[in-house]
Amino acid sequence: MTNKYVCLYRVSTDKQGRSGLGLEAQQQAVQSLLRQVNGDVIEEVVEVVSGRKANRPQLQNAIELCQAYDATLIVAKFDRLSRDAHFLLGLQKAGIKFIAADNPQANELTVGILALVAQQEAKAISERTKAALAAAKARGVKLGGFRGYVGTRENLAMATVAKMQKADDKANKLRPLLDRVNPNGLLSLNRIASILNDEGVLTPSGKGKWYPSTVKNLYDRLAA
Repeated sequence: MTNKYVCLYRVSTDKQGRSGLGLEAQQQAVQSLLRQVNGDVIEEVVEVVSGRKANRPQLQNAIELCQAYDATLIVAKFDRLSRDAHFLLGLQKAGIKFIAADNPQANELTVGILALVAQQEAKAISERTKAALAAAKARGVKLGGFRGYVGTRENLAMATVAKMQKADDKANKLRPLLDRVNPNGLLSLNRIASILNDEGVLTPSGKGKWYPSTVKNLYDRLAA
């Protein structure tokens, strides 16, 4: 299966955006890498904003496209994506694949180191929790509980709401994909399903093929 990519280009000022200053160099770097990896470009996204800005709708659009198509986000330089280490870790945790043309290994190396630090912190918390439980047990505190607990109506209702929210979240991640494939709403459900299958897009369940009924259910959930 051919790898899919979403290209993100960022310039810091409106003047740069209008003139193409800095944009052309980014495009050349990204296109050079794309020729090496032989990937298909799903979309090219250009944003005019500082890398330190928290509100970046075009970046969010690129991320949603990556989620919908299981694509890799590609940038010319690492700092075109973000200078915020926490943000980069968040992308990794969310399963967003990304790569920088100036050093294709930089993202894995840098984020990997940060992830190791976070992992060590999590391990330390886990060890402290275990030590606290052991100390409580030594004091005679009864740990654990009845394993056969049956949820109340409130518990079951909350579980249902959580399940529906999860389904809504998956549907919203696929919204940009539908907007791209069927921007005018003129394609038949059968045609949309065929396109999604041809492009290798995963269904909301992550299993099976797309059918007209699958597409209709997705549209219905997005419209609800």
